[in-house]
Amino acid sequence: MNVSVSRELPIAAERACELARKPALLHYVLWPWASVSTDAPLPESIAEGEQFHGRVRFFGLGPGWRHTISVEALGEREIRSREHGSLVDVWNHTLTFEPVSPTSCRYTDTVELHAGLRTPLVALFAHFIYRYRGMRWRALARVLA
Repeated sequence: MNVSVSRELPIAAERACELARKPALLHYVLWPWASVSTDAPLPESIAEGEQFHGRVRFFGLGPGWRHTISVEALGEREIRSREHGSLVDVWNHTLTFEPVSPTSCRYTDTVELHAGLRTPLVALFAHFIYRYRGMRWRALARVLA
């Protein structure tokens, strides 16, 4: 199943993609609904080919479920990862940043997911969390613009 959510951001596409490579931004756009803790310290910025293992938690509570993120490709305006975990067999995530003007872009989260019988519920979660992320992104972009 595929889920895709887009939002216009008041920030240049290349700058937004640069920011999206920073794990600190991931923590900001997910908080407080979800948090990610990794087995090893994260770099300041991700690189193509890197792999991260950790846990995803709702509201920072509980032991969380195991999740693995493999950074597949980093482009000037795109980030692709292959992910999986104890709740999802496949979570292939693509972030794209398409220029709308020199100072704005259309940000899109697209995920291909497979989670067996849980797929519809996981897809609903993905749709919700990506809409929420988009709102957090917009708020941050307004401050940075």
